[in-house]
Amino acid sequence: MIATGASPIIPDLPGFDLPGVLALKTLEDGRKIKQFIHDQNVKKAIIIGMGYIALEMCEALHDRDIGVEMVKPRPVLLPWMHEKLADMVKEEIASNGINMHLGHEVKEIEKTHKGLKVVCSDLVLEGQMVLVAIGVIPNSQLAEQAGLGLGPQKAIAVDRSLLTSDPHIYAAGDCADAFHVVTEQRTWIPLALRANRAGWAVADNVTGKNAELQGVAGTAVFKVLGLEVARTGLSVEEAEKFGFEPVEMMIQARTRAHRHPGASSIGVQMVADRKSGRLLGAQLVGREGVAHRVNAPAVALHARFTLEEFSQSDLAYAPPFGPTWDPMLTAANQLLKSL
Repeated sequence: MIATGASPIIPDLPGFDLPGVLALKTLEDGRKIKQFIHDQNVKKAIIIGMGYIALEMCEALHDRDIGVEMVKPRPVLLPWMHEKLADMVKEEIASNGINMHLGHEVKEIEKTHKGLKVVCSDLVLEGQMVLVAIGVIPNSQLAEQAGLGLGPQKAIAVDRSLLTSDPHIYAAGDCADAFHVVTEQRTWIPLALRANRAGWAVADNVTGKNAELQGVAGTAVFKVLGLEVARTGLSVEEAEKFGFEPVEMMIQARTRAHRHPGASSIGVQMVADRKSGRLLGAQLVGREGVAHRVNAPAVALHARFTLEEFSQSDLAYAPPFGPTWDPMLTAANQLLKSL
């Protein structure tokens, strides 16, 4: 069994090997970051990247009263997210005094007498620490050298029982691919639940229990400052790529019943296929109730629900937890009109 995980992407550019240029993947990485912050009395950090880890670290550093600036080469914050939902995330970050520099390609990192300097094509950022958070790559080198089949992004290709192209070798975790429950195609989405579940499935198979995994929907959630952000399934662009005819709806609703104290706004985007009526994906952003709401469409994707079937789901209601018509149902009903 190969369970070699994934590694942070570190660009092959000058200065990325300097002390104080750090990445976060393992617990040991976290300990190193905490120790560096303590030893160097870090007051300012630069984060290269704006994905899940980058945004979670943005919050963690901000909570320690460390100034944060973020930079990335692409001009869009979260390219998979509906623009209005991404704007909610942008506003939350900016309102906490964190500067985001979109569309700036990093050229090198230099050491200065005060710390470190991130040099971009048209921008220079200075701080005592640089966190590199631009993604991860599967540790599939051993498998590739052994001649095993590879899937998307060079992850190790496995079948539903986690067998590789060699009938005597399994692979599980962030080094291996999976099947997407919506597209039924191979995908590589390195998230914790799939990695853990795959390890258990391999254990079952090598002890004779014959386990197979259905696949993944790409369900993910993260917290950034006061917001919860979640997604499951396909975005419009992803749906088009796989041959669907996507139609989307974006709504703003409330997290609790009308006039209930503590209610706040929640944004929901939902995608369905015009031809089949099938639910394809959902995205949510809000201050509460996002993390658990996303599980409803995630289960519906596994069950291959149509949008109409999902709109008839009997979801729980009580005033402290949502309006009578849950935001997920409101989005589904509005999208049905577009279909």
